[in-house]
Amino acid sequence: MTAAAFVGAGLAPSRGEGAASSAPTNAAAEPRGVRCDEEQQVIRREGAVLRMLRAGWLFAVLGACAVVGDQGGAKDWPSFRGGPAQTGVARSPLPGQLDLLWTYEAGSAVGSTAAISKGTVYVGNDDGKLLALDLDTGTLTWSYSTDGAVTAAPAVKDGRVFVGDSKGVFHAVAAATGARLWTFTTESEIISSANFDGKHVLVGSYDSHLYCLEAETGRLVWKFETEAQVHCSPCIAGDNAIIAGCDGQVRVIRLSDGQQVASVDIEANVAASPAFADGLVYLATFRGRMLAVDPVRRKVVWSIEDPEESVPFYASSAVAGQQVVFAGRDKVVRCLNVRDGTEVWRFVTRGEVDSSPVIVGDRVIVGSDDGTLYALGLADGRRRWGFEAGAPITASPAVADGRLVIGTQDGAIYCFGEKRPPSGQPQ
Repeated sequence: MTAAAFVGAGLAPSRGEGAASSAPTNAAAEPRGVRCDEEQQVIRREGAVLRMLRAGWLFAVLGACAVVGDQGGAKDWPSFRGGPAQTGVARSPLPGQLDLLWTYEAGSAVGSTAAISKGTVYVGNDDGKLLALDLDTGTLTWSYSTDGAVTAAPAVKDGRVFVGDSKGVFHAVAAATGARLWTFTTESEIISSANFDGKHVLVGSYDSHLYCLEAETGRLVWKFETEAQVHCSPCIAGDNAIIAGCDGQVRVIRLSDGQQVASVDIEANVAASPAFADGLVYLATFRGRMLAVDPVRRKVVWSIEDPEESVPFYASSAVAGQQVVFAGRDKVVRCLNVRDGTEVWRFVTRGEVDSSPVIVGDRVIVGSDDGTLYALGLADGRRRWGFEAGAPITASPAVADGRLVIGTQDGAIYCFGEKRPPSGQPQ
């Protein structure tokens, strides 16, 4: 096991509502699915916030949320990774036997991870459609059109659905009707999925900014400029947002005013969204490293690489108890011990894995480019169930109300759960 050196945190200037930076650097040579410039470096300055960190101020803020974790009802999967801390843990159980309940043909590739709220599935496709489907039947409730592909996961709160598109437009749509409420235009595409802080909604853009907007009106509250594209979805940890991206930094941004209060140099680009649990941030990089980062002490706690092969990680991790699950483009799903990164088990699929794993009770659900949706034992990694979709699966599972929903690259959206006999027949 190796541990990367860490660099002291500093305070970035307040970004306020100044002009956006120029368009991101073209990086056509980057691995599939993310465009970053690995040559970009960050210069951080120590200042007043570092003194507060040394006094333990940030520890109190982040430590308080460490025991809270993701919250929400079991009937909902409202955002990417299931909740604000992005741990990828389902609150709803799934039946032991997963039956195919319905299939919806979306008409184009579905790389978007679904959101599920109040009996409705919200999901995007490459044709620029945001679709609302009935969770029980799979019938289309409404369809909303954008001008760009929708690969980001929608996020749902207070009767609104939020999603960005490849043209850089962020949309707020009425959850019940699909009517447009407002739009906000960034300077480049949006792959980041939204997250929430009270009455505010946060989203990243490839224009190198993290945006905080009023959820009701779309008014800009603040924006924070990084050194490269913001591909990840922001993680909410107490009074802060945590992002990691194409500039090789894990950054802690204060939600009240958009000020940076800490950063850790992890020396590699990141497409995965951070997961926050028990005071640590878990993520993997495009250089093949799986990490646990302490944002309070501004250091990498552990860093693990496969000694045989270094391949990019695109998928986000899932964290529950003493286990963290990673999946990579080397076709392998790995479970590590959260304490020191020791490998607990590994499972080898037949294709690259960009689908982010989800932990449901004692199982791990994950898709693969080999066209299979897998259910693995969380304790031992043994295959318990599989579904052959026949097309690559890059979207991540969404689990709510006893159902699992996921899309594929051939445009199919599948819903799994327990088949119930027709009304009036015995159980």
